[in-house]
Amino acid sequence: MTAATAPRPLVGAVLLLFVSAAWGSAFPLMKDLIERIPVADLVAERYALATLALLVLRPSCLRGLPENTWLTGILLGLLFGVGQTAQAVALHDLPSSVSGFTVGSYVVITPVLGLVVLGARLSGRTWAAVALAMAAMTVFTLLRGAEGADISLPALVVTLLSAVLYSAHTLVLGAFDRGRQDAYAIAVIQLGVIAVMTGVLAVPDGLTLPETPADWGILGHLSIVACALGFLARSFGQVHVPPVPAAVILSAQPIWVTALATLVYGESLTWTVFLGGGLIAGAMLLVVLPGGRTLRARSQ
Repeated sequence: MTAATAPRPLVGAVLLLFVSAAWGSAFPLMKDLIERIPVADLVAERYALATLALLVLRPSCLRGLPENTWLTGILLGLLFGVGQTAQAVALHDLPSSVSGFTVGSYVVITPVLGLVVLGARLSGRTWAAVALAMAAMTVFTLLRGAEGADISLPALVVTLLSAVLYSAHTLVLGAFDRGRQDAYAIAVIQLGVIAVMTGVLAVPDGLTLPETPADWGILGHLSIVACALGFLARSFGQVHVPPVPAAVILSAQPIWVTALATLVYGESLTWTVFLGGGLIAGAMLLVVLPGGRTLRARSQ
């Protein structure tokens, strides 16, 4: 496959930046809500509500889809669903900001997987962006831990596994050749697969629903903003932005995680947060501003 640029990179970047904000806001909110609702129940409920919301908006979106779209959507749902469940379980034992930055390490894992599995090549500018993002993860996770944050090693490993699955998800979505035509359907299929998968774990013991209006509001945000709109924006955004630059843009999640965790839950704001956030911002600028060039996967 020859070198190619994204058709409308600015549009894709804006959509993916929205995804980073929507998903980033979910970290501290989930950490709060899983104190009152079991993880499996919460994940099943948020993805079921998100699936229903998108189906209500476009009831016929799944009609007449080719087999490849179904298979790709199911694979994407499994990759993301397992990663999301692992991340949610580990969130019990990690500060939300540490979880967010660790998950963000998939920005480093994505090009490595792409190189090994797909033979993907990147421009020097994009590798520089990846290096900045990697430095941000190192600064935040290692130096913040040295400052005395309570970090569980098993939880950190599980969260890192979820990052690997998210990297695979990003590469598969970027390689989907019907992304432009079936972006809406792909989002719905993914959400539905995750809802079914997590529902199998949650339903046998009964679902625990939110008991207060505030908790219903949190669930609504997690379902509609983070899941339904987030997955839609992700599907359409990656039509315009290749996988590795997309991962770099999505690595902005920790900025939103830290902002919300600080404003709402009073988590500490230290110099490592500012340094890590600045490095991530620099990485995003390298892939968003004009002048960079990304090479897609070589033909096999």
